[in-house]
Amino acid sequence: MKYRYTKYTGDLLDQIDLEDLVSKLSDLLLSSGFSNPWGDPSSGDEDRTMQALHDAILEALFSGGVLSEEAVQELLGEPADGDQEKARQQLEDLIQQIIDKMMEQGFVTPSPDLEREREQRQGTGGGYGEDAGPVKFEVTDKALDFLGYRALRDLLGSIGRSSAGRHDTRHLSTGVETIAAPKPYEFGDTLNLDPSSTILNAVQRLHGEGKSTQTATIDVDYPDLMVAQSEYQSSCATVIMLDCSHSMILYGEDRFTPAKRVALALSHLIRTQYPGDSLQAVLFHDSAEEIPLKQLGRVRVGPYYTNTREGLRLARRLLERQKKDMRQIVMITDGKPSALTRPDGQIYKNAFGLDPFIVSETFAEVSACQKAGIMINTFMLARDPDLVAFVRRVAAICRGKAYFTTPYTLGQYVLMDYMDRKTKTIH
Repeated sequence: MKYRYTKYTGDLLDQIDLEDLVSKLSDLLLSSGFSNPWGDPSSGDEDRTMQALHDAILEALFSGGVLSEEAVQELLGEPADGDQEKARQQLEDLIQQIIDKMMEQGFVTPSPDLEREREQRQGTGGGYGEDAGPVKFEVTDKALDFLGYRALRDLLGSIGRSSAGRHDTRHLSTGVETIAAPKPYEFGDTLNLDPSSTILNAVQRLHGEGKSTQTATIDVDYPDLMVAQSEYQSSCATVIMLDCSHSMILYGEDRFTPAKRVALALSHLIRTQYPGDSLQAVLFHDSAEEIPLKQLGRVRVGPYYTNTREGLRLARRLLERQKKDMRQIVMITDGKPSALTRPDGQIYKNAFGLDPFIVSETFAEVSACQKAGIMINTFMLARDPDLVAFVRRVAAICRGKAYFTTPYTLGQYVLMDYMDRKTKTIH
């Protein structure tokens, strides 16, 4: 039987790295309402429609470098051919195949339309025609976890680190990784024996007793035991406080999406590299609330004020339950405290300048954190002189640090601080 071989041209879908494409879609998948900063976040997600996903994929294909120039030329063909309708149809088919593949691999899922389903069951309409409304999608936990991993990898690469170990301190303990000379075994040490030192001690003891090691059996006694030393590894409890007030997406800059990306990266770092540490997330706005880490990527800002004291109070209560060597708050914000919860539960608000009453109560909560042994590191995304003075006062009270950064460098500051600062904590 004769075989005829032809050149394999492949499928354009096979040339697309789906994980790279998902990374380039992170601004859409982690969107915080920046596309409509004056809208109500509870009224709907204009950037969670299939059309928005379609447009983002289209931009990534041509502007994001997902497809090579040769692949783009193959897809669109030559303009002189005149068959541009066929090229457009091929492009639409490719985008639909990409969306189907993203759903198949669990990065996105169609959002259920409960209202339409209810109308169908009641027999009052709810069809799938032009008036049915835009089809929406939801970001899955797998996609958020993947984006956290990619953000962590990119951030560590940008600061010259390919991997991260556990938190180093100046204390030595008897662990598994040997980094110092062995020491005599003491009760309570990890029985990580150093064989050569232990045998050497036994031989020296036998020589001291006048016994020959050539004929006598070498018996290891309790005083001969030597154990290897490793660095003591501390544990840390962290609460990351995210400001989700309206100013985080105003003034022509989206500051909240980079903050969420950093929070996801920090969560992935702790889960994979520091399993003994803990991380909790607190949103502060008119009030404050703890949210599950898996919901970080889905959080959106709203028309809120900034109740910094309530966020610090909730974070302090969460950390006081943790029995860790170190406890810290990582606060990411761009605005001044402008709200306060009164004892009766009412919210006092004043967005005009630094209200002395709000500021004094916030400083009182910072002092409470300092008394509880909790450090506050503030990452400020603004440069207003009054805010700079406020943040520096917070750092002085609790002996923390104040970083004045931008959405573009925020991740480097947060991760470097988390991995490097702890060598100076336990002495």
